Amino acid sequence: MVRNKVMTYFGFAAKSRNLVTGSNTCLMMMDRKKIKLLIVTEDIAENTVKKMLQGCNKNNIDYRIFGKSDELSAITGTDGKGIFGITDKHFAEIIGKEIDLIQSEREVF
Repeated sequence: MVRNKVMTYFGFAAKSRNLVTGSNTCLMMMDRKKIKLLIVTEDIAENTVKKMLQGCNKNNIDYRIFGKSDELSAITGTDGKGIFGITDKHFAEIIGKEIDLIQSEREVF
């Protein structure tokens, strides 16, 4: 149920053009201070994860490791993407909270 909320908000962010995809695009947007939340999927290469998290730390950007690239790519209308940047503050807050909720429930069980 909660997972569906994340997916819905993700779709809204994509449709309203408040979402960018791909590591190079996201790194560039992070340097320009445009990204409010970075979503890194659980199934991408370890080196890519390190590079993206370094960019987040350097630019003081919030991030979450969540979902599978196929699943999130399908929702956003892209193919094979594992890095997603949310550029709208409100979408970033909502999606971040929903992901935290899912991950906290996962730890309980």
